[in-house]
Amino acid sequence: MDSASICISLQCTEERAKYLRALAEFQTIPSIGPKSAQEVIDLEFFSLEEIKNEEGADLINRLESLYGFWEDPCVEDTLRCIVHHANHRDSGKSWWDFTEERKKYRIQYGYPSTRPQTPWYEKKVKLSKT
Repeated sequence: MDSASICISLQCTEERAKYLRALAEFQTIPSIGPKSAQEVIDLEFFSLEEIKNEEGADLINRLESLYGFWEDPCVEDTLRCIVHHANHRDSGKSWWDFTEERKKYRIQYGYPSTRPQTPWYEKKVKLSKT
């Protein structure tokens, strides 16, 4: 269903319909749930078509910069999985199928010097105490 049809059906704004459609589309990928779908939307991708020419390593670098803390390494695996599925729609791969690929990449290239210093688990603890 396209955003316009969602907008009419739900009587919501076009922006809200675009958001809901993106959440649904990304979650059609095996092992991708609402949190991972939201992370991709936070990077301003609203369809598999829009993300298909991206690289998982670049996406995690941008996401960490946006959030201001470094993410669990599995988040990079999910981003790699989403890009893979954008290019191979019939694939049955799940996010954990990209763990070795990520590990090899990071051994070879490491992380950018601008990577945030705070890990996700410290940031989440700080957020929950407020």
